[in-house]
Amino acid sequence: MSKVLLGEDDPAIAEPLSRALLREGYDVEVLEDGPGILEAAKQYPTDLLVLDLGLPKMDGLEVCRRLRASGSDVPVLMLTARTDEVDFVVGLDAGADDYVAKPFRLAELLARIRALLRRRSPEVLEAAGVRMDLGARVVTVHGTEMQLANKEFELLRVLMKRAGQVVSREEILSEVWNDLGTKTTKTLDMHISWLRRKLAIASGEIDGRGDHTMSQADLERRIATVRGLGFRFDTT
Repeated sequence: MSKVLLGEDDPAIAEPLSRALLREGYDVEVLEDGPGILEAAKQYPTDLLVLDLGLPKMDGLEVCRRLRASGSDVPVLMLTARTDEVDFVVGLDAGADDYVAKPFRLAELLARIRALLRRRSPEVLEAAGVRMDLGARVVTVHGTEMQLANKEFELLRVLMKRAGQVVSREEILSEVWNDLGTKTTKTLDMHISWLRRKLAIASGEIDGRGDHTMSQADLERRIATVRGLGFRFDTT
């Protein structure tokens, strides 16, 4: 789940925007002043900063300048009521990655956010002999290509993106199916089972007919069940 920091002191903008981001599946934190969002962006893992230009105590330009001076490369999307071309150039020179003028259309803003997050995401994920080329949508296990259905691919992507960490069932359902209302943990368990078997086949641990049986512990060697919490893609 991508972490988005929203620096906006106007509740009429911050509240509906944060709700929309939550619906999109992002982890959102709203902060109302420049020093607060600068400190949060420096101290905590952040995937995107949505930054109002007119923040109190320290404006968005100064926040962006100081963030870049600290060595941070977190993507910054600037929100501004100013529409003069000079203001846009100044913002980009300060280190902003994109600019959206107020009033904005929510659909356009969300599209810009998705584009910035895609740009930040690695194109290739590798762990435990499994390699995912996200752009080509190709998965190999020790060099052997494996065929995955779309949901299986997305499920593996979510787990490998956070390899070594526990990903909760709720997070997986939200990110892969984007529908917590109709999809259940049984749906997830079924896809996990299929994915484990395909990984075992691609690695040569069982053949395509499943003639060579494996224990549950062996099947869970790459994708471990963490009872009561979720699943973890192990890196060893």
